[in-house]
Amino acid sequence: QVQLVESGGGLVQAGGSLRLSCAASGSIFSINNMGWYRQAPGKQRESVASITSGGSTNYADPVKGRFTISRDNAKNTVYLQMNSLKPEDTAVYYCAAKDVQIVGYWIKADYWGQGTQVTVSS
Repeated sequence: QVQLVESGGGLVQAGGSLRLSCAASGSIFSINNMGWYRQAPGKQRESVASITSGGSTNYADPVKGRFTISRDNAKNTVYLQMNSLKPEDTAVYYCAAKDVQIVGYWIKADYWGQGTQVTVSS
């Protein structure tokens, strides 16, 4: 099995910064895509940023220029540096690992972390 453990959430004032980390563990052979999603109260979960194993990145429009996603393939870890935070960034942030191949298996699957709360006060 694969587990994703997130860390780095918390309470910050508007304009501040936070760095989220997500480490994937288990008998992992490869992970194609890793990313961050968020879900605010009363809203649907939305994609924030993603990064492929080759380093190609994609960002949601609301976070472009403020958030940076990075990845350490050797550690199966993805990071999200969040700068210039706004109250509307308040949400539970979830890490996702997509197309994960387990050692000894051909089938790929997706895995999610448990979520970490980010609260931005005005």
